[in-house]
Parts: sequence; C-alpha cells; structure tokens
Amino acid sequence: MADTSRRRRANGEASRAKILDAATEIASERGYEGTSINLVSKRCGLPASSIYWHFADKDDLIAAVIERSFGRWLSAWSVPDDGTPRDRVAEMTMQVAKALLESPDFLRLGLMLALERRPVEPRAREMYLQVRAQAQIQLREAAMDMSPDLDAAALDQLATYAMAGADGLFIAKEIGGDSVDLPALFDLHGRMVIDAALRLAESTRDEDS
Repeated sequence: MADTSRRRRANGEASRAKILDAATEIASERGYEGTSINLVSKRCGLPASSIYWHFADKDDLIAAVIERSFGRWLSAWSVPDDGTPRDRVAEMTMQVAKALLESPDFLRLGLMLALERRPVEPRAREMYLQVRAQAQIQLREAAMDMSPDLDAAALDQLATYAMAGADGLFIAKEIGGDSVDLPALFDLHGRMVIDAALRLAESTRDEDS
C-alpha cells in the first residue's frame, strides 16, 4: 500500500513537471495570451484533464511556471562571505547573470505581465510581483551586509536601482540575442552599483555631519 502510494505520488510529480516544462516552452514562444491548456496538452502529451487535475486554469499554470523558474534562479546565487565589497558584488552579479541565462522564464513572463493592465489582474501577475518583491528583499539584505553605513531609505534606493538595471540588461539580451554578452554587462552593472553605494554612503555622512 505504501509502495503504491509512493508510486502514485512520484507519477503525479513527474506529470506536473512535464506539464510545467511544456507550459514554459509555449509561454516563452507565445507569451501569456498565446498559451492555452490545449497547446500545453499537445506539447506534453498529457490529456487536458490531467492538467486541470494539477492546475485550476491557465492562469494558475503560468503562476506555477513563474514560481518554479524564480525558485531555480534564487537558489543559483548567493552573497559571497569573503573578499572586498567589490569582489563580492562582482561574484554575485556573475552568479545572477548565469542564473538568468539558465532560468529566464520568471523574468521574461513576469515583465510582460507586469506591463499589462487588466480590469481583473491574473494570478500569474500577482505571483511575479510577489517573487520580484522577494528578490528585492534579497538584494536589500545583500546591500545592508556590504554597506552597513547606509540608512533604510538609501538601501531601498540602491536595491531598486540594482533591480531596474537588471531588468534593462535582461531586456537588452532578449532583443539582441547572442550579440549581447549578459555576464559582461552584469559585471559592469555590479561595478556601477558599488559606485552608487559609495555615493549614497557619502551623501548620508554629509547629511549627518
């Protein structure tokens, strides 16, 4: 009985992953509006009833795609413990860039959804805004660790600046394709973030004196 239950659970998890893989491919090709349960069913080879067993509707499915991709991206980078602030930021930005190349779907789909306005916002957009807020918290904590002199307002400003720059570089990569060296641009962006942190710290000291 226990073995049967484990097999069913494993089969269910495998089917869910297969559905998410297919939905990710289609959403990357066609966007949110161009994705449908029928197309996902054809791509993954599972009946629509199996998809609806795991996900309430297309919106629920795309939200899960964003959540999974974000989780993979977030787990692929961390703030190094050793080195100067510049060295630590340089290593972290390279990790972020490589992670985006490997798990770009949450940002690709999320940016499309974030820029659209509907009378009723899809849950997938809400999911993207949630994971984006979580990413900004991670960046803010990293900034706090490396720039302890910054006050709360400066930390928020720095994290927002870092996120905005990352958004722009990702869009440049989506438009330019292989002609855009994303890791090299993130390396440059990391240096600019460090310079911004130093300027903010200097400004904070001037205000306090």
